[in-house]
Amino acid sequence: MKIGWKKSLIAILSAVFILAACGSGGGNNSSPEPEGNNEPASNENNKDEEKVYKIGVTQIVEHPSLNAAYDGFRKALEDAGIKAEYDVQIAQGDNSANTSAATNLVSAGVDLIFANSTPSAQAAASATQDIPIIFTSVTDAVGAELVDSMESPGGNVTGTIDAHPDAISNTMKFLKEELGKKTVGMVFNSGEQNSRAQVDSVKELLASMDMKVEEASVATSADVKQATESLIGKVDSLYIITDNTVVSALESVVSVANDNKLPMMVGEFDSVKRGGLAAYGFEYFDIGYEAGQMAVKILKGESKPADLPVQIPQNLKLVMNEETASAIEVEIKDAWNAELIE
Repeated sequence: MKIGWKKSLIAILSAVFILAACGSGGGNNSSPEPEGNNEPASNENNKDEEKVYKIGVTQIVEHPSLNAAYDGFRKALEDAGIKAEYDVQIAQGDNSANTSAATNLVSAGVDLIFANSTPSAQAAASATQDIPIIFTSVTDAVGAELVDSMESPGGNVTGTIDAHPDAISNTMKFLKEELGKKTVGMVFNSGEQNSRAQVDSVKELLASMDMKVEEASVATSADVKQATESLIGKVDSLYIITDNTVVSALESVVSVANDNKLPMMVGEFDSVKRGGLAAYGFEYFDIGYEAGQMAVKILKGESKPADLPVQIPQNLKLVMNEETASAIEVEIKDAWNAELIE
């Protein structure tokens, strides 16, 4: 009996020792219990960091300016730490393909649509009132019926425009006061609301400047060279606005202008690099980047499109092509303060 009692005592003491060891966490292998809400907050942060957004991109046609705007948009999301997969739909100037691009993105259930051009934005706005739409490369957002007003867009659409309030007036003053021109030839696609708005603005301005406009309308990029040639003998200068159809075939306009020594002002810097004489403008990468910053606010739930005012480009400046100036015998003056490219 005594021996049995001792064995029982030893067993009890052993059990107590084992329980004490388990309670202490078994040494260095344990970790402290989280305090407060640290663990749930960490999981939520990880969830946000790991989310990959589906971004739909619709673009009416490929040309350097629109491509630069898209690059800027992506860079803004990247800089903000937004992870995204892009579904890019290029319409290549075809209106039916443009409509299909918008409906495809809506059907795919993307988180946000980046609409790069006026026709692209209009098609996207017609396709959905639920998915946020951020546009750029749009000239007249109100006239295109994309937003209620620049200050209060309303609905699910907002973005950045590619028209600075002083760009057209500076361009026309340059042609008249610095180059002595009186008649401006404009080649454009009358089916683009963006283009019609710009042409009307130029005509209204020139009416007060004792200058006039000669128009040449095109439907496709294949029509551009012939339309430009139809202006020869009628005009003493050209102004190529941010018309997607014409800009996609800009080299054919450049060749006609240079052959006839006509100064050709253009609407943006990429067209200067491609042979235009000069532009009062801005970088399309920048307006794309600014549109991307707006998208970031929406994706993070900080704002809604209806609450984000439409933005205008910043930093308007004159850029000139030295090689083109030489070809058409225009002397670049220091007083113009132009940024020169070759």
